[in-house]
Amino acid sequence: MEASESPPRLAPTRLDAAAAFAALGAPQRLGVLEVLVRAGPEGLPIGVLGERAGVTGSTLTHHVKALVQARLVTQTREGRIMRCTVAYGRVEALSDYLLAQCCADTTTGHDHGRDLDTAS
Repeated sequence: MEASESPPRLAPTRLDAAAAFAALGAPQRLGVLEVLVRAGPEGLPIGVLGERAGVTGSTLTHHVKALVQARLVTQTREGRIMRCTVAYGRVEALSDYLLAQCCADTTTGHDHGRDLDTAS
């Protein structure tokens, strides 16, 4: 796999999805992820992330650690800088997991304009 390629998206299990969604249960943590999503695929140095999210120090470290453990964020060291990036494939797989359940118990379901067959 090339460095620029994303790893393949794996459909999460219910337990895995629950753990990832639980990691987003703290408003500050969700805010950190939102800032990273807005930053795009380049991500942000952790100091800039903290400034933009309004969370710094050990609180930021705690929230980023939880997002990394949930595999929603990745971190890479660039010299003295720690860069945080959204794991877009993981976030998309979680979204697909949830949306694949939409209207499953109705006769009229819809696909939200997305090809959800790739989520299985």
